[in-house]
Amino acid sequence: METDNHSHESCGVSGERKSHHSDKTKSNLISRLNRIEGQIRGVKGLIEKDTYCDDVLNQISSIQSALNGVGKLLLEHHMKSCVIERIQEGDDEVISELLITMNKLMK
Repeated sequence: METDNHSHESCGVSGERKSHHSDKTKSNLISRLNRIEGQIRGVKGLIEKDTYCDDVLNQISSIQSALNGVGKLLLEHHMKSCVIERIQEGDDEVISELLITMNKLMK
C-alpha cells in the first residue's frame, strides 16, 4: 500500500471516532465497492434469469474475494495509521479492539 499523506487528527482517542484516509485511498476503496455493487446486481440478474446455479455460485465467490480485498486494504491502512497513533498515545485498548475485528473478518 502506498504511503498516505493524511492529517494527524485522532483516530478516535477522544470524541467521535473517524478515520483519515487520503483522497487516493478513499477513491480506491469507493471504486472497489462500486464494482462489487455492480457484481451483486449482476448476480441478482442471473438469479432472475434462472442461470445455472454453479455459474451463480462462481460469481458469488468472486464477490467474496473482492470484499476480502477491500477488507485487507482497509485493515492495512488502519494498522499503519490509527492503530500506531493510538498506541503512541498510550491507548493499548486498540489492540483488543483490533483482535476482535480480525476475528470477525476471519469467520
